[in-house]
Amino acid sequence: MDGLVRLGVRRLIVSNFISLDGFVAGPKGELDWFTEKAFDEGSETLRFMIDSVSSVGAILMGRHTYEEFVSYWPTAPDHPITRFMNSLPKVVFSRTLKRVEWGKWGNIRLVKGNAGAEVRRMKRQRGKDIVIYGSASLVSELTRLRLVDEYRIIIIPVILGKGIPEFPGMHGRKKLKLLKAKPFKTGAVLLHYAPSA
Repeated sequence: MDGLVRLGVRRLIVSNFISLDGFVAGPKGELDWFTEKAFDEGSETLRFMIDSVSSVGAILMGRHTYEEFVSYWPTAPDHPITRFMNSLPKVVFSRTLKRVEWGKWGNIRLVKGNAGAEVRRMKRQRGKDIVIYGSASLVSELTRLRLVDEYRIIIIPVILGKGIPEFPGMHGRKKLKLLKAKPFKTGAVLLHYAPSA
């Protein structure tokens, strides 16, 4: 049922790459440790990314991820991922940005207020599932609010030593249940988790 249009049951999915020691980016936001071969033609990682972005109806992101993405995707070479990243509706959560834009596309909006309230509203709408890429602080906030329905995490076989953690500011344990796991030929592992009741 992934990616199907549902009435009032849109799921919120976190989809991220993580180092073995739990970082989504290097200390200065570096992503080269997973992007270096992520877009290689025919790679399992590329297939996962295409499947992921083609099955959702909206993308959520925080300020840092927005700034990273907007500097690349609106002018990126034509590619299935590029087309989806540019054409899908996007919502940026930030209290500091004054406005957001996405090249020639007018399908992005800024939410400065309560992220939880906005996500609850979006989940009640008819449509495909919603995805968050990057956006560690936003992921943590929505995890604390119990609004995330699934975590799709690709563990990259690299140890960064320091960087931006996937769940900054989290306190207390959050138990998850494994839905499925898939090893890639590169040594990466795709894990699907859902919150445990």
